[in-house]
Amino acid sequence: MDGHFVPNITIGPVVVKSLRKATRLPLDCHLMIENPDQYIGDFADAGADWISVHQEACRHLNRTLHLIRSCKCRAGVVINPATPIDALSEVLGLVDHVLVMSVNPGFGGQKFIPGAVHKIRKLAEIRASRGYSYRIEVDGGIDLDTVAEVVRAGAEILVAGNAVFGKGDPKSNAAALLEAARSASLQRV
Repeated sequence: MDGHFVPNITIGPVVVKSLRKATRLPLDCHLMIENPDQYIGDFADAGADWISVHQEACRHLNRTLHLIRSCKCRAGVVINPATPIDALSEVLGLVDHVLVMSVNPGFGGQKFIPGAVHKIRKLAEIRASRGYSYRIEVDGGIDLDTVAEVVRAGAEILVAGNAVFGKGDPKSNAAALLEAARSASLQRV
């Protein structure tokens, strides 16, 4: 987050580089920034495995996704709650994952926007009908009340901050979310 595209500031390539030294797990970097092309190389060099950019922040989204791939990272596209899925129609065949924001990006602890479920379902239908292989990720308001619905709709990657770290034991909280997600995946329509 750069304080411009969204009204908050968070970690950058220096922290990603430190994290890379501490883990072999994939690092998923969601760039909520203006001019993402300017920083993609820095995040890749720091050790990012996946880089996601907002459709709303990219002047030439196709070119930006190819830039991410040229840096040997998986390319993802993100859409805000008010952005329709149709805005992605020309790039869905290029991406490794689509991140649906289920809150307006910038701050944790926001209430889940139910319209995200329709987007997730529609992305799953498009993927199946066109033979695409992108994964569907969802970020914002994911907790024990929302996780089952988004997983049943087709989400495969879940971003949960407040539900894990907001109160209680993070390990127990994460385990409860994972169990709810696994149970819901068995009920996919």
